[in-house]
Amino acid sequence: MLTGTTMLRAMKAPARAVAPDFAALRAREFGRLDDGGHAYLDYTGSALYPDRLVAAHASALRASVLGNPHSESPTSLASTALVNEARARVLRFFDADPEEYVVCFTPNTTGAIQLVASAYAFGPDAPLILAADNHNSVNGMRAYAERAGARVHHLPLDDQLRLHDVASELTVLRGTHVGAGLVAFPAQSNFSGVRHPLALVDKARALGYTVLLDAAAYVPTSPLSLRHARADFVACSFYKMFGYPTGVGALIARREALARLRRPWFSGGTVEYVSVQSRSHLLRDGAEGFEDGTVNFLALGAVIDGFDFLDEIGMSNVRRHVGALTDALVEGLRSLTHRDGSPLVRVYGPRDRYDCGGTVAFNVLERRGDVVPYDEIEARARAAGISVRGGCFCNPGASEAAFEFVADRAARCIAETTRAGWSVRDFARRMKSCGGAEAVGAVRASVGVATNESDIARLLQMLARLGSE
Repeated sequence: MLTGTTMLRAMKAPARAVAPDFAALRAREFGRLDDGGHAYLDYTGSALYPDRLVAAHASALRASVLGNPHSESPTSLASTALVNEARARVLRFFDADPEEYVVCFTPNTTGAIQLVASAYAFGPDAPLILAADNHNSVNGMRAYAERAGARVHHLPLDDQLRLHDVASELTVLRGTHVGAGLVAFPAQSNFSGVRHPLALVDKARALGYTVLLDAAAYVPTSPLSLRHARADFVACSFYKMFGYPTGVGALIARREALARLRRPWFSGGTVEYVSVQSRSHLLRDGAEGFEDGTVNFLALGAVIDGFDFLDEIGMSNVRRHVGALTDALVEGLRSLTHRDGSPLVRVYGPRDRYDCGGTVAFNVLERRGDVVPYDEIEARARAAGISVRGGCFCNPGASEAAFEFVADRAARCIAETTRAGWSVRDFARRMKSCGGAEAVGAVRASVGVATNESDIARLLQMLARLGSE
């Protein structure tokens, strides 16, 4: 009797990746882009799902009977088998030794980070060390650290938006405390696309730090081996990688590091027992002790198929494809000028673009050099059927560095704007008039598996028209 997708599928060995025809792949799996006239350049926001992924998932669900996995019924056991298969599939993709790592399913990257932040033993002698380039989901860890009386340090960025002399910074900081601290940094910036050196993982761990690696922006287009970069915790979201399903992510954790966490609460699904009379409980061991409630078991078949899709293309092929298109985008942006020859665009981040991913932040300039507000460029792109993103991209540290915020002036402008009732436009006006910043916010274009040269050309042509006005 068929009771679940695990009875319909056999564990598949990863397909041998050959150099794919990305044009044919786009026509076959992403034809809706050209059918709808879309130029989609927001892959750092979300990947796009291939047609076959949602079709296969719908077919599997129609053929399956899956129950809540917290039981021993046939349908529950089928779901449990599917969950375990998905755990193994994640570990295989990340080249993680199952004897060393476990997978905790979460709603997203943010949920994975919060699991660590809420359970880490921060204290006066156990600080939190953050990269200035972190996403706000990592920056939010400081609320837990400060509540525990821990110091919070930030690793600075240089003028190319790369982490500056991190090994020396960590060595100096290590001499200021005895207890273990937590270092958290992104493998790739969601602002500039800079790929920060994964060698920082081993350097920090060699100094006695626990390391959390935010891989959300990195793994959609770059391979990550946890046998080579042995981070204690890795956070990711699957929709960032293959577009579907949303609402599922993972915390990939070293077993030893996970065992050192102390959860501040318990919930359904995380306990072996709870007693009301004795006011006692026993958390489950390993990943299940961190999966609050019921995992999204109906979605995990699609997660497995999503990894199969990326394996068939080959992550090295994806990285080369994205790299070539990003180079073309950056070169095109830097070549744009006004009629008088003055630059039309300012690109943020390294000029050489060495070891950068498919994310590019930029602003459009007026002839005299003033920055055009990013929302005006967003509106132009929207009218042209081009999806880009505007703002600071939940990355205040990189934004402050890119826009050259002066700390005391920015703090004064933040306070004044907050008292008046927060408004981004009011804050931008204050920062320009007295804060000394050239811009508050930028435009971000990011490329992925389905991007082609035509998408890049449409954005460049739209921007070029601004220079001729």
